Formats: sequence, C-alpha cells, structure tokens
Amino acid sequence: MHVHFLDPYRPRSSPVHALDPRLKLVLTLGFILTTALVPPGAWPVYILLLAIVLSVEIISDLGVGTVLKRSALALPFVLAAVPILFTIPGTALWSIQIGPWELVLSAAGLERFASIAAKSWISVQAAIILASSTPFPELLAAMRAIRIPRLLVAIFSLMWRYLFVLVDEALRLLRARASRSGRSDQPGLKTGGSLAWRGRVAGGMAGNLFLRAYERSERIYMAMLARGYDGEIRKEPLPRLGPGGWLLLGVGLSVYLILLVVSLIL
Repeated sequence: MHVHFLDPYRPRSSPVHALDPRLKLVLTLGFILTTALVPPGAWPVYILLLAIVLSVEIISDLGVGTVLKRSALALPFVLAAVPILFTIPGTALWSIQIGPWELVLSAAGLERFASIAAKSWISVQAAIILASSTPFPELLAAMRAIRIPRLLVAIFSLMWRYLFVLVDEALRLLRARASRSGRSDQPGLKTGGSLAWRGRVAGGMAGNLFLRAYERSERIYMAMLARGYDGEIRKEPLPRLGPGGWLLLGVGLSVYLILLVVSLIL
C-alpha cells in the first residue's frame, strides 16, 4: 500500500485502527480537553494522562519511539509560553539584570511553564495517534457524524486535498530547477550563483508556485462543480454504534471526568 509522505496515516492491524472513527475522534477530543482543563501543578494526574497515551501507543502498534519523535513538533510552540516564567509573581528562584529591566524567574512561573509544556506534549501525542490510526476521509465522516458544522468539514477537506496540490507543484518546480542546473565534477568548484542570486531565484519560485497552485486549484474546483459538488462529498453513512462502542465511550468519558475531579482536588 502506497502512503504519501505527507499523510500521517500508518496502516496497522491493531485494535485502535479497527475502532470506529467516531469513537476515536470523540475520545481524543475529550482527552485533549481534559488535559487542557487540568490545573497547573497536578503532576500525579499528568503522569496518569501520560500513562494512558503511552498505553494506547503500544496497543496501536505505531511505536512509542515514533510517536514521541513526532510529538517533538510541539516543542517550538511551547517557547511562546517562555514569558510566563518571568511574569507570574511568586518566590524568586533566579534573576538577571538587562539594562533598566530585571527579569525574575519565579517558582510559580516555572510551575506554570512546565505544566503548559507537559500538557502540550501529551495532547500532541493523542492527536498523532488519532491521525496515524485513522484515514483522513474517515475522520471527515466522523466529523459530520458528530454534527460538526458542514462548512468547517468542507474547509478541512479542501485544505487537506489542496495541500497535496501545493506540494506537487513545488516538486515540479524543484525538478525543473534541477534539470536546468549545471553541476561540476571538479572538487571545490562551487556551482550556482551568489547568495543574492539564489535568493532572487527562490523568490521567483515562490511566486510561481503560488500562481501555478492557484490556477490548478481553480481547475480542480471547476471540475468538482461540473460533477455535482455542493460543499459535501457523498459517501456511505457510518454504521450505528453497537453496545460495545457505547460502553467504551461511556467508560472513557467517565475516566476523563474522574481524572479532572481528582486534579481539582489536588
């Protein structure tokens, strides 16, 4: 089975992959919401949430190491919370003088920053499991089944499909550039122009990419309209949930509620 390098879905024969996409979507959204609502500093609950997501990674046969590597994507966004370290009042742990300003690292700020980093990391792992164990068309069907607005589902669908169009046009431009670029076998001989020239070429390629992708997307959209597209892609409805599915949903949401209550008590 061919898998595009942009597609996060990884086919496996695991119970997580075989689960109904509506259950996976609702349980994942509930898990992320619960993680976000857990107050800062509730470390025992964070450990339990991490244990849950690691257990699902093992059951899904995706590989704990693979999911952990991909979850590193959240680390750059956590840097946006760095100012919290110095803006929340509390016991001073460290200070530095920068001109007329003094930055003071507080214990409360450090706890809040560590909590945000932990919750972001755990939530991203849950989202990666959902995307890696569920084909995107099934996710769209699950969104429609749980009554997410039709316009949002259409936006998600077109965004996903046109992402591949954009990448395809970018690869075409790169192949065209490579076919017109001379290379020398002599060691130490630098090929290509100056840095400024390379910058101008890259800027021209970016503009050309936008125009080509826009024109191609227009052609695709007109072709879709000619075939009866009205904002929703028709497919067979998902089967009704059985008693086992409802039981799993109830148990999962109950566990989330218990963890949230325990975190508020702590």
